[in-house]
Amino acid sequence: MSQTVGFIGSGNMASAIISGIISSKMEGISLLAYDIKQANYETLSRKGVQVCQQLEQVAKADYIVLAVKPQNIAEVMENLKPIINQDAVIVSIAAGITESYLCQALGYEAKVVLVMPNTPLLLGQGATAMSKGDHTGNQEFEFVRQLFALSGAVEVISKDKMCEIIAINGSSPAYIYLFAKGFLEYAKKEGISEEVALHLFTASLKGSASMMTDSGHSIDELIKMVSSPGGTTLAGLDVFYQDNFTDTIIRACDACTKRAYELSK
Repeated sequence: MSQTVGFIGSGNMASAIISGIISSKMEGISLLAYDIKQANYETLSRKGVQVCQQLEQVAKADYIVLAVKPQNIAEVMENLKPIINQDAVIVSIAAGITESYLCQALGYEAKVVLVMPNTPLLLGQGATAMSKGDHTGNQEFEFVRQLFALSGAVEVISKDKMCEIIAINGSSPAYIYLFAKGFLEYAKKEGISEEVALHLFTASLKGSASMMTDSGHSIDELIKMVSSPGGTTLAGLDVFYQDNFTDTIIRACDACTKRAYELSK
């Protein structure tokens, strides 16, 4: 059965999801996009997406993806409320926005899927967390899950943890980039080529990720495997321990979650 998937917002994340759908050559899907700025319309149109001049066109889709910033959700909901197809599944990728907020804003018990993707979706290597709303059918939820699985890993979680998960997959790329920046700054200080340092560090990231998922060892065991007594790694780890590195990460995640809850109000 043919399904129409409409995107409100056509920025990086929407474009990544759309690219994953198009690349997969999934049959029976028509893609629509509406964006008040229309900056990406030409590119989307070349890909076969129907770009819309009016919100009403996307509002009638079977699945409506809210790909706008949380700060703009209230305005979008106000404009959608009088024209929306009330049988549509609302897919929100806006941080902190809850099912109850969307239902209240629309004025009815909407079918909702909450999604927290991340920017590596742009390369088809994303990590997406998602949860099913109370009024959404299993087949409808599975359809949405399949759409995001086209662009990377997907995990289904409880909807009451969608704010907490943001730090783990949604925001964590930024924290990882900042971590990487420290190593590159060190390399620069020591006269090591940034290109060489970046290549080696990113290869180490990929390899370490595989060790965590595929080696069968716990995180603590993996740390110990690299940390010979009296060796170089342990000398560096001692600095991290002295500076409460793990506590700093947890505090950063707590701050991220706190902001998500603020945006949900």
